[in-house]
Amino acid sequence: MSPEVVCDKICELGEGPLWDPTRKLICWVDILKGHIHEWSVVSEELNTIQVSQMIGAMAICNDGNYIAAMKNGFGFVNRETGKVDMIANPEEHLPENRFNDGKCDPYGRFWAGTMPIAEDKSSGSLYFLDTSLNVQKKEINIGVSNGLAWSLDHKTMYFIDSPTRQVVGYDYDKESGKLANKRTAIAIAEEDGFPDGMTIDHEGMLWVAHWGGWQVARYDPVTGKKMLSISMPVSQVTSCSFGGDSMEDLYITSARKGLSKVELEKQPLAGSLFVVRNSGHKGFPAHRFMNLT
Repeated sequence: MSPEVVCDKICELGEGPLWDPTRKLICWVDILKGHIHEWSVVSEELNTIQVSQMIGAMAICNDGNYIAAMKNGFGFVNRETGKVDMIANPEEHLPENRFNDGKCDPYGRFWAGTMPIAEDKSSGSLYFLDTSLNVQKKEINIGVSNGLAWSLDHKTMYFIDSPTRQVVGYDYDKESGKLANKRTAIAIAEEDGFPDGMTIDHEGMLWVAHWGGWQVARYDPVTGKKMLSISMPVSQVTSCSFGGDSMEDLYITSARKGLSKVELEKQPLAGSLFVVRNSGHKGFPAHRFMNLT
């Protein structure tokens, strides 16, 4: 499997790719620049929505607009105008933190976690925004809140706190979103860097992006075993998700944040959006936020 560059947009910190099957767009964010990018696979045109703050993650709402986890909290983003309507800021008292990765669960609630901007302590938390726009804190003492995924039977939630080099699983209560029985599902070898974003395929295998590891790898979360690895031309691989009409194209984001001039000369494509076409594995469309208001 060979990754290709999708378009010539280079991000400082690309993250959170998601496929919009209705508009045939692959969407992703540049966290530090406050951009939402939309690439049409039909017209091969790029649209960029400028948000006036760092944006860690977004999801598509049932009305076609976005819900986002931003520097100043949760908010709706109008995809036509870029207008932001803030919902809540659960960390107004922690200006040194920002939101990072996030995703909707199978029941249309938005999960997103925070991290210290300086990446110097474990001051982050994991939050749950329900469809009535109520916020709950679900986990604390997180270093770099990252990938989320739910098992095929929706009974397990997987989560990554990158510095731990682990993918953990929780028993997941679908009614309340309650987490219980935390355990290690996958342990990442030190030479493989740090786990970042992830997605799940039709066989229940987890695809994990490796920051500092030059790869995306497929794991069995039951055994913890690595099933395959896709070598990438960039070191800082940030996230991945499936898209395309068949849901077999694997889209992969990357970053150039913090790389030296010498490192960038060796990996000039750092920050690009990549795709592995016809991967031979099938994923799922991203869950939408089912806002009731």
